[in-house]
Amino acid sequence: MPDAVPVAAARNSAVAPSPRNRQSACGNGGGTGTDLKAQEISPGTQARAEDVAQQERGEHLSTHFAGRRWPIFKLTLGTGVLTVLTLGLYRFWQKTRIRRWYWSAIRPGGHPLDYVGEPFEKLLGFLIAVVILAFYIGIVNLGLMFASFAVFQGNTAAYALSFVGVIPIWFYARYRARRYVLARTRWMGLRFGLAPGAWGFALRALWHWLLTLITLGLLWPRMTFKLEKYRTDRTWFGDHSMEQGGSWFMLFWCIKWHLFALGLLFVSTVVLGAGLAPLAILGYILAGLMLLFGAVYYRVETRKRMAGAKRLGPIRLQLVLSPFRVFWILLSGYALALLVSAIPTAFLGVLFLRLQSADTLTEVGMENVSQLFSGADRWLLVGMTAMSYFAVFLIWSAVTQAWVTLPLTRLYARGLRIDGAESLPAIHQRPRDDHLEAEGFAEALDVGASL
Repeated sequence: MPDAVPVAAARNSAVAPSPRNRQSACGNGGGTGTDLKAQEISPGTQARAEDVAQQERGEHLSTHFAGRRWPIFKLTLGTGVLTVLTLGLYRFWQKTRIRRWYWSAIRPGGHPLDYVGEPFEKLLGFLIAVVILAFYIGIVNLGLMFASFAVFQGNTAAYALSFVGVIPIWFYARYRARRYVLARTRWMGLRFGLAPGAWGFALRALWHWLLTLITLGLLWPRMTFKLEKYRTDRTWFGDHSMEQGGSWFMLFWCIKWHLFALGLLFVSTVVLGAGLAPLAILGYILAGLMLLFGAVYYRVETRKRMAGAKRLGPIRLQLVLSPFRVFWILLSGYALALLVSAIPTAFLGVLFLRLQSADTLTEVGMENVSQLFSGADRWLLVGMTAMSYFAVFLIWSAVTQAWVTLPLTRLYARGLRIDGAESLPAIHQRPRDDHLEAEGFAEALDVGASL
């Protein structure tokens, strides 16, 4: 294998960091571990020194993140403009460039991830998926419409069944998209992979969602664990397969904030019935905030607990993360995006009102006044309105990428630790997975737009 030597060298260097990295990690003045022991240091510095010593012995690897806000803001905004100018065609190149940027910024053990996906295979996969979905949906809808008019004398049942029929394809597309992304991801030259099983995942997702709805959400943690276990147990890094340990009971109390919110909603309703409307309104507001935070808390805590139970042979993962920190990033980031996006939105509103006023003046017979908006001036207004419309989405996308996605990715990356890294040299390369339709189904169904 031509890349066997560099791959092995990368894995060995991940277990044994270079002297330069050791020196910079040991202290502010570039001292050695012996110098640190001779100094009076704080408990936090002592913990950091122990962490560095364990990493040098190959016991674990910390993850670093090298990305910054301004470069990803420029990249997202620039590629977004190209996507608009090409009527959406450039989005396959945009997604590829943004993924490569993020992958290169995430560096477990100092070694960056590598994304090798190509935009042309995304475009080809999208076209293949559109043709297949158009044929499938067309045939299915035709049969459902015929049956609906024959049995129910209307088309309502056909539309409802058509929507239900797309749900398993949606889950199928999500699994296929994850398989493609893993197959195009490398670390230290080794490929990731996900075994086939998209239809099995779709059927299991439908079953677990049905149980969750029947139990009014109490089996939500069970669904989360079972679906993640299905995916993890089919995930490979090199020639080693991963395993999701633990059980779904370890996730149950992750819904505690939802239970608190439901309890507060019940109490507030009782208070409202007693005639204390202001106090009840305050209770409803607090319950709403609890539900929002509960969604973030559930997502973070389940990921932390399941990450700690993942296995790759003797290799373990640890994820240290604060739900409050994640909640603050989401709250502040989206608030900033709304504030910045309000500028082109307001400009768009003014331009739209001017166009509407010109049409209104013409309708009421005031052609002389409406001539002020005619000719070249009117076309200029139309062009500026269209530009403002797209500017709202472009700015929103760029700001959320720089102030929401990047901080969250950085937080998750820095909180990830790989234990048992001394076993990495025993992992060998796996065959390349080919995906004819790439993540085309996810693109066609709009479930593959995320990283």
